[in-house]
Amino acid sequence: MHLAQWGLADKLAADPAVWLCHQCNDCTTRCPRDAKPGDVMQLVRALTIAHLATPSFLGRWVANARTTWPVLVGVPFLFWIVVLYAVHGMTIPKAPLVYSTFVPFWLIYVVYFSVTGLVGLATLSSGMKFWKMLEGSDRRKGSFWSHLIPVAVDIMFHKRFDKCGTARPRKTGHFALFWGFVGAAVISALLIVDIYILKGEVPMALTHPFKILGNLSAVLLVIGVVMLINNRVGDQKEQTGISSSYDSFFLSVVALVVLTGCLAELFRLTLDPTIACYTYIAHLSFVMTLFVTFPYSKFAHMMYRTLAMVHARMTGEDVKG
Repeated sequence: MHLAQWGLADKLAADPAVWLCHQCNDCTTRCPRDAKPGDVMQLVRALTIAHLATPSFLGRWVANARTTWPVLVGVPFLFWIVVLYAVHGMTIPKAPLVYSTFVPFWLIYVVYFSVTGLVGLATLSSGMKFWKMLEGSDRRKGSFWSHLIPVAVDIMFHKRFDKCGTARPRKTGHFALFWGFVGAAVISALLIVDIYILKGEVPMALTHPFKILGNLSAVLLVIGVVMLINNRVGDQKEQTGISSSYDSFFLSVVALVVLTGCLAELFRLTLDPTIACYTYIAHLSFVMTLFVTFPYSKFAHMMYRTLAMVHARMTGEDVKG
């Protein structure tokens, strides 16, 4: 709290305790002076991400999403419009609509593999700076990888949320959102296998196992988003903590990715191809926003918290994992 008051960003960023906090908010509800330390820790994490961001301007934009959201959302949309005009003049296919005739697979691969590569480099750069800063807080012992495995299991099953009191209801929302994204990533890889190795037909039938898995992942994402939004605006909002624009932007983008994805699938079968195609462009745009902002949004918590937890195990600060 003192480091935050004094504005010592470097010391804050190098303190693993910032990330070992899961914002249970038990401290906030018990604080006799109503200082809301849980909310302060949340803001410190956001400041740490912005401080370590590569490139720094993107970190600042995401941190100030209250004013920069039109750029963060609008630029990807304009990008897809310009690219599709360059590829085929924005020609809308006739019904029955197959999205791959409007946005070819090769174009999606070129765009998203390139974006993923750049985002990966930015994430690696920030992660390496963070890991190096942590090293100065205490001496580490043992193998990184041997400690990473139990930490990964802890994160996958959200074990630490079981220790929470005030904000324990958040566990279900976080758990659903986490596994919804895992399922979406897995199904994306399976689609490539199905199209190019198994020579499957596109679009897939609703009864196809991969389609079912994809729809189940979408359901988990919907459940996660709804529960987390409810925690922030419903009866639990005082216990959950404040929602910054940084938080709200991330949840809004995730919600829009899920919503436009579901609508694109529905509209392809029920509405005019023009409406369906523009809905699909909106979906691709929100997905790009989610990808590009990965190292600077709440997604970055996964990397920073993992590294902090591994560091804590290697220094003996967290022997239970």
